Amino acid sequence: MEFRQRHGRNIIKPVRISIRPAYRDEWDDAMALAWRTFMQFEACDFTPEGVGSFQDFITDTVLYRMFVLGSYQLFGAYDNNKMIGMLSLRGETHISLLFVDGSYHRRGIGRGLIEYVSRYVLTEEGHDSITVNAAPYARGFYHRMGFVDTDGEQACDGIRYTPMKRSIVKCQ
Repeated sequence: MEFRQRHGRNIIKPVRISIRPAYRDEWDDAMALAWRTFMQFEACDFTPEGVGSFQDFITDTVLYRMFVLGSYQLFGAYDNNKMIGMLSLRGETHISLLFVDGSYHRRGIGRGLIEYVSRYVLTEEGHDSITVNAAPYARGFYHRMGFVDTDGEQACDGIRYTPMKRSIVKCQ
């Protein structure tokens, strides 16, 4: 996948980003990326309880075991083998986590992860839609990606989110 990157004086240099399923030894990198990005962009929208709930979720050993057993999938976006974005999928169709390193925002990395996982869900899992519980910071992004609200904003354990769904259209 090629993404464009600006370098002073309007020079645009293509950057090659790869997206693929993450390896077992990349779990810690993915969760560290999720934590850093959450703290930088999203924590301000949550109560201290919500921040703690998020931290508990990404450090849960049961979640890691589910990943190792294949029931919790993790995909990464890489720039020269460095993980710069991650998306996790629960229950074959639900985006559980989606984070892109702040220095790579607005370069199409999140869009690339969504498109990659949409193709995966359609072809490998046989489903025609994906869902997400979008944090307040990410709602606009998900709307631009074709997700629609399925309910109003909710809160659980201090975490605010809006349930959303996106239909996956099979390309001919």
